[in-house]
Amino acid sequence: MSSLPVIDPALYEQQLAEKAETMQQLFSGFDLPELELFRSPPENYRMRAEFRVWHDGDEINYVMFEPGDKRKPVKLSACKMVDTRIESMMFNFLDRLKGDVELRKRLFQIDFLATLKGELLVSMLYHRAIGEEWIEAAKPLREEFGIDIVGRSRKNKIVLDRDFVIETIQINGQPFTYKQTENSFTQPNAKVCEQMIEWALDATQDARGDLVEFYCGNGNFSLPLAQNFDRVVGTEISKESVRSAQYNIEVNGVENVSILRLSSEEFTEVLQGTRTSRRTEGLDLTSFDFQTVLVDPPRAGLDAETVKQVQTYPAIVYISCNPETLKENLEILSQTHDVQRFALFDQFPYTHHVECGVYLTKKV
Repeated sequence: MSSLPVIDPALYEQQLAEKAETMQQLFSGFDLPELELFRSPPENYRMRAEFRVWHDGDEINYVMFEPGDKRKPVKLSACKMVDTRIESMMFNFLDRLKGDVELRKRLFQIDFLATLKGELLVSMLYHRAIGEEWIEAAKPLREEFGIDIVGRSRKNKIVLDRDFVIETIQINGQPFTYKQTENSFTQPNAKVCEQMIEWALDATQDARGDLVEFYCGNGNFSLPLAQNFDRVVGTEISKESVRSAQYNIEVNGVENVSILRLSSEEFTEVLQGTRTSRRTEGLDLTSFDFQTVLVDPPRAGLDAETVKQVQTYPAIVYISCNPETLKENLEILSQTHDVQRFALFDQFPYTHHVECGVYLTKKV
């Protein structure tokens, strides 16, 4: 956790400009097109947030910590960065917990997951076992706050009544519905997420053939981008994300997307013919004409073998949450591909974090 960013809309454009300048300097060694900037709402932009709970006798508070110093908690009395649904209830919710020993005892973290249409899931994490007494104490909170609740302790998970929310985002005016499950990755900034997908759609509007996607998550990019391709194959290692992706495929009526539960390393070996997997049974990968690859890797970026595999495709869409590892990967990818588009998505206003998008095509 880090200290809470200062939310000041008057400074937002200045800070965004500083991020853009930093990115241009970091990638100055590459032949890049003009940087495309995609802004966040300056307030109430986070749809998911996690807060540590600090105990002081019978008092409990949300806290964050100064960078590098876990001994100095910063107590929160307001939080303008989270979605309005979260902001409107989070402190009243904490006050309610203060009056109930069963609910507050050894509670160490509260997580929120909201949707643009107002659904809210609250997860309560404990350093002790919870059971029937906790269930009876927590049940009234569902109706009081209009929420679903998950209680977590070591090797135990209690769900009242759902452990997911159903989000709907608009992509060029078309609604897409997503099941987003507690404790699984989802894009934290819904409005910037919409812009990221629209950018990827625009970048691939003249694409041909099929799309292969590594790190596809719950199908966040896969489903909207399916309209630009004949077929889409996505891979994801998280079992829960794959389940959500299958649900999302069905509920959105998308018929040309297949999701495989494989890591990027495993799938690379399958595509290279050095590995077989029962998880690809029923899907003849040799029948696909993969002309474009989309990668949205974790902060560590792409491993060496996946970079080699990615280089085999005519077009690459690279979504990055870490510019440093993106730069490392681009040093290799730019040997075979030219950067056609370069974007900055401001997922995390008022912080140094930057999300980038790069579209590359194979050198002629």
